[in-house]
Amino acid sequence: MCGIAGAIGQGAAEITRKMTAALVHRGPDDDGYLASGEMALGFRRLSIIDVDGGHQPISNETRDIHLICNGEIYNSPVLRRRLEKEGHRFRSRSDVEVILHLYESLGTSCVEHLRGMFAFAIWDERDGSLLLARDHMGQKPLFFAEVGGRFLFASEIQALLASGVIDRELNIEGLWHYLSLRALPDDLTLLRTVKKLPAASFLTRSRDGALSVHRYWDPRFEPKLKMGEHDAVDALEERLKETVKSHLLSDVTVGAFLSGGIDSTTISAMAAREQEAPLPVFCVGVEEASFNELPTARKVADSENMRFFGRQVRADVAALLPMMISHLGEPADPYGMGVYLVSRLASEEVKVVLSGDGGDESFAGYDRYYGQKLADIYSLVPAAVRHRILGPLLSSIPETFQYKSLAQRFSWMQSMSDFDGATRYARALGILRFPPERKQELFTTSAVNLIGNQDTDAIVMRYFGAENVADLVDRMLYTDLMIRVPDHNLVMGDRMSMACSLEVRSPFVDPDLIEFAARLPARYKMKGRRLKYLLRRVAERYIPRDVARLPKQGFGFPVGMWLRGQLAPLVRQRLGHSKMAESGIFEQGCIDTLISEHTTGVADHSYRLWLLLCLEFWFDIYIEAADVPDLQESTLACVSATD
Repeated sequence: MCGIAGAIGQGAAEITRKMTAALVHRGPDDDGYLASGEMALGFRRLSIIDVDGGHQPISNETRDIHLICNGEIYNSPVLRRRLEKEGHRFRSRSDVEVILHLYESLGTSCVEHLRGMFAFAIWDERDGSLLLARDHMGQKPLFFAEVGGRFLFASEIQALLASGVIDRELNIEGLWHYLSLRALPDDLTLLRTVKKLPAASFLTRSRDGALSVHRYWDPRFEPKLKMGEHDAVDALEERLKETVKSHLLSDVTVGAFLSGGIDSTTISAMAAREQEAPLPVFCVGVEEASFNELPTARKVADSENMRFFGRQVRADVAALLPMMISHLGEPADPYGMGVYLVSRLASEEVKVVLSGDGGDESFAGYDRYYGQKLADIYSLVPAAVRHRILGPLLSSIPETFQYKSLAQRFSWMQSMSDFDGATRYARALGILRFPPERKQELFTTSAVNLIGNQDTDAIVMRYFGAENVADLVDRMLYTDLMIRVPDHNLVMGDRMSMACSLEVRSPFVDPDLIEFAARLPARYKMKGRRLKYLLRRVAERYIPRDVARLPKQGFGFPVGMWLRGQLAPLVRQRLGHSKMAESGIFEQGCIDTLISEHTTGVADHSYRLWLLLCLEFWFDIYIEAADVPDLQESTLACVSATD
């Protein structure tokens, strides 16, 4: 994969070189620049297709339109043949060159014809315009800023900061929403001067500096496909096989992430059957048996044509947090740490891997989907009984700090029974982190007064209540496809893999597959209590049946245990004297209460404490410009002292 950057305005060439140099991890194989007057483009390359000839920037036949692209275009062979028949002449075998010629023919609507993952910039000298675009689900990132009469864009926020012209000022509105959603919705980032180009969107900038952002795609859930269950299984299998095959387009070896989950195992098994050579697959696990997916992953690998690479990790990997967060541009979810570690393992063998990201959100894989129906039933119990009798009884269940512990499940049910519909789903997304009442306790009064739109629930509800979805299950899936997938899952997947110079491809977020899944009847996605029903039916044709029927484990770590054990000194060191509190944003007393309740076993605050801990590192790096190696050294010393 690659990194792109560019600037318009005074000193554009020098600024672009600084930004591009900060993206070397995204493209260690090659670099390229183009500058003219006050416009410059920069590119870093990870060579995967047309290894020898795919240099960028790429120019058209008349050399007045120029492209830089971070991405892979899976339907490029079809598009190339069509464009060549129309008279376009190609200079390389690179898949992304089709974008340039499509733009010549179709203008900005070229994005609607691309099937792949991409973030690109096209500089059109003919009218002095700039076009920026991102793929349908936002697999590839793109950020921009207007400051001091200049316009800058880059694949990562740290590249924009490397320009030396961006203000390091916290965007408190973005922080408010992030603490509930663990995602930054719409165009928000955690820096006030930096914006994100949303998924499925393109931005145009005219010669006079006028900006315009347009959304070009939205998944359709209607009309529903009319087919019986058996036909639906067959149709899904064929769609998924074709999608996986298209994602294997490469001039270098492709591997796959293989956890114990249904999504990655199905993708890996399909990919293995498409290749003659054994498919390299990669998995990380932990010492704690209830969280360890290595045994299941190895079982799948042994049943198919796969070459297995596994590695066990310990709590001291938390010392990697400063480096991870510097790449992310936001706090690191525990899931992100897993992606980084398995990416580091994979990068020792391959440049490209397939992943299972997006399967849960198209095929109903999360417990909360069925939990909404259970909450409907529980809410029929009179409120007085729920709060005065059942509530105290349920809260007495001891917390084990295991994944989906009984205490967590009952606490979730109790909390959700006070809401319904869109509000309930909005609260469900933030319940393990900071729902509205906890944010009111965490933020100081002065900080709250600085926040514009305080209603995070409204962001969720505008998707949940959209007119293009009807069934309850589809409403939840659409909401997650619009928020969770582009602004959380794919963020972690892209930044953590690219930190290791590894490209990750996610067949489940292919737009054609998403639209097919969206139009399937909801009863095929969640059948009774059986989550991801139709996908499991397909999976049983490829992997051992007992694996296909395993409950969802989640790609994570025993963070709750670690924060009470090996990582407790780090929590006390960093959160006991929070810089976010010293800056007047958070209440130190609220943080102290969370630490005390978690360490004494009163409540499981693992997700909240992990988020706050990572936010401290983010503040060091992105606001105070702290040296990442120094932070990493001090963190390692603190964690190692507990061994």
